[in-house]
Amino acid sequence: MKFGPVPVAEAAGAILAHSMQLPGQKLRKGLMLDADHITALQAADVTEVTVARLEATDMHEDAAADALAQALVPDPAAAGLSLSKAFTGRVNITAKGPGVVSLNQRALVAMNAIDPMITLATVPAYQQMTEGGMVGTVKVISYGVSTRDVEKACAVARGALRLRPPVHKSAALIVTDIPGGAGLKGEQAIADRLTALGMQLVETKLVPHEEAALAKALAAVSADMVLILTASATSDAYDVAPQAVRQAGGRVERFGMPVDPGNLLFLGEISNRPVIGLPGCARSPALNGADWVLSRVVCGIEVTGQDIAEMGVGGLLKEIPTRPMPRRSKARG
Repeated sequence: MKFGPVPVAEAAGAILAHSMQLPGQKLRKGLMLDADHITALQAADVTEVTVARLEATDMHEDAAADALAQALVPDPAAAGLSLSKAFTGRVNITAKGPGVVSLNQRALVAMNAIDPMITLATVPAYQQMTEGGMVGTVKVISYGVSTRDVEKACAVARGALRLRPPVHKSAALIVTDIPGGAGLKGEQAIADRLTALGMQLVETKLVPHEEAALAKALAAVSADMVLILTASATSDAYDVAPQAVRQAGGRVERFGMPVDPGNLLFLGEISNRPVIGLPGCARSPALNGADWVLSRVVCGIEVTGQDIAEMGVGGLLKEIPTRPMPRRSKARG
């Protein structure tokens, strides 16, 4: 692509690089200049304009953006994504419904390394989405880019982006209770989380904070998955709630996570039904580590102990103002 100032008389067929205000009209950047535009420029005594002129080996920014987006998402319906029509070298990729983003990070980095003019920005891997949320945006920065580079980028990033939709439809919430405890406080916040993921909270039970009572309630659940919220924080892998899961015939995959708030989460299963022991901060609608685990589990993505360990990088979330023991001490006067 050739870029730079040219005499107006030689600008027909070139792309206007910068918007220009003329008497009675505005010529916007990116406009392909024709004979009428040249006449208007000359009538306004403009003698020179800055333009981009594509060469035979170049692809127009919109055609390039379309090609890149279609390579990233070759089957939008199957990927749960929508592609906008290219405009000014940009195509937006949005979610068709709730889910979490699955991407091939290595492929996307390789795509972005081919030519600085070819770019893709996405949300982080496993980001929870709602319908219409932007998953990524393809942007060709220059007015044209090498066709060969576009083809290379398409090849390395083909099918690298998709939305994983929810596979579980219902959940049960079991809350344990102690004298003076929080009771069902937080139920609405948890129900709202599930609704955002296209699920329903079909059952809520309040049981004593005892292994036997909790195990009995767990064994009776018929929903796709079960959430446990304890009156007293789970402080050990063999505390009441994890032990109740084992007593009900299940197993505990992991207790504790390096995300704050959200440290006191545990993850397990009973008869192939996912079980998530929620930290107390899940009573609040604010983002916490349980949200990261819940969204993946709901969408059928296996979450291992190693996966949870890796969440620690970037896992320091917003400070809770009401935390009883603030981690930042007040300055002494």
